[in-house]
Amino acid sequence: MTVQGPTRGIELLRAGVALLVALSVTVPGTVSASERGPGDYPIVDTGQVLCYDDTDEIPPPSEGSPYHGQDAQYEGNQPSYVDNGDGTVTDLVTGLMWQQDHGVTYTFDEAVANAPSFELAGYDDWRLPTIKELYSLIDFSGIDPSGWSGNDPSELTPFIDTDFFGFEYGDPEARRIIDAQYWSSTEYDGTTIAGAETAFGVNFADGRIKGYPSEPIGPPGQQFEKESYVRHVRGNMSYGINSFVDNADGTITDTATGLTWMQDDSGVGYDWEDALEYAEGLSYAGHSDWRLPNAKELQSIVDYTRGPQSTGTASLDPLFSVTPITDEGGGTNYPFYWSSTTHANWQSPSGGWGAYVSFGEALGFMPPSGELMDVHGAGAQRSDPKSGDPTNWPEGHGPQGDVIRIYNYVRCVRDSGASGVDGESHSSASFRSSPNPFSDRTELSFVLPESGGNAVCVIYSPSGRTVRTLEEPPDDSGTVRFEWDGRSDSGRRVAAGVYFARLMTPASTERTRLVMLR
Repeated sequence: MTVQGPTRGIELLRAGVALLVALSVTVPGTVSASERGPGDYPIVDTGQVLCYDDTDEIPPPSEGSPYHGQDAQYEGNQPSYVDNGDGTVTDLVTGLMWQQDHGVTYTFDEAVANAPSFELAGYDDWRLPTIKELYSLIDFSGIDPSGWSGNDPSELTPFIDTDFFGFEYGDPEARRIIDAQYWSSTEYDGTTIAGAETAFGVNFADGRIKGYPSEPIGPPGQQFEKESYVRHVRGNMSYGINSFVDNADGTITDTATGLTWMQDDSGVGYDWEDALEYAEGLSYAGHSDWRLPNAKELQSIVDYTRGPQSTGTASLDPLFSVTPITDEGGGTNYPFYWSSTTHANWQSPSGGWGAYVSFGEALGFMPPSGELMDVHGAGAQRSDPKSGDPTNWPEGHGPQGDVIRIYNYVRCVRDSGASGVDGESHSSASFRSSPNPFSDRTELSFVLPESGGNAVCVIYSPSGRTVRTLEEPPDDSGTVRFEWDGRSDSGRRVAAGVYFARLMTPASTERTRLVMLR
């Protein structure tokens, strides 16, 4: 649901506390990374609502049919924004507040240097977003305009919600239409084109993550320094921080996102249709509700502090197993992994490409020499044809000759469901709040099991900071009701935004998400 109206956003922990959280150090009023509950890193849905086969849009496939299980058939945390009317936008899913306009272009060094002094809407704690924060805004209802030669960009659909965020395509007379990249603060743990230091960015024109040289490249006298847009962010310092737990059954749960992953990958590559079939047909670790992850879910587990060039491993936490591959140059590398998300194109066939995430080097045959190199960095999100013969692409695809593999690997995912790794429920249909979203007050209710007993409800922020603790006995029907008026334990009215409620009873623990407006 999209909500409009004024809000002050969410006042969350600042950088010093975030560092302690990242290091799993507990300070008063916070929780360590290993103790953070589900909801600290909610993955915003991709926004893709159309289904595709290997070429074009199709009706939603039924269960057991080819192409069943793709992105549009699974509904995650739907994007929900508030235009605050002061040049900022609050994301009600992530708890992040964003600069609304499209910003201006900077070199990477300028973007890093300018962020601490940026002020907007009375706030001075803005920062350059991480790649995971920035990617939370991508919207796969967008259409890739690569190769478009028209004159009116209003005919195009970018990969960001322009009802809330300012956006401009590249000027086709001065540069490419797709030159609408945004810097993140995440630097690549390696080098790319011409051995350059590299930082990741999101291209909201063509719907990709790539690493871009963050220093001048080229011969003396002809050097080029990349400039990209900047969209500053503030709030939820825990966003993008994983909290993995090895379940000792071949699965890994990220308690920050509430997703459970296969510890091993598929071991072999599949084209896109077969990847969907593999995931949908999988029965593993006592569960049969596995699926192919969407692009944003898959990107959420990238470890951008690791990379093949520096660690000799995939960009993934060592808890996971990764099948090594022999890359196009004969070297040892690591796979691209399919997502369930179609990377739609303005040309026909519109649905012929699928989004993947590279957990090894994002290689390309760099023109004009065709030299094979890491052009976009491990952790890039690019796209491949969903079917066909990769040998038909000897020079790769696109301006940097991106290698085409088609037969990409699979790492399946499922929602953690009712039983989390700590024995707690991640969400419960029986633990309800009404109204939600709310402006003044909300009532949370739960029917206690026959064992009875009192119940405690803890309201906490996305960073894990306890806001309010409520305790009530059940009524005659066994229902316990809590009323929260948006105040903290100290009696102060808290800022609008996303909060979570944890209900603790003698028999179970439940969680639910709250959205408070102003």
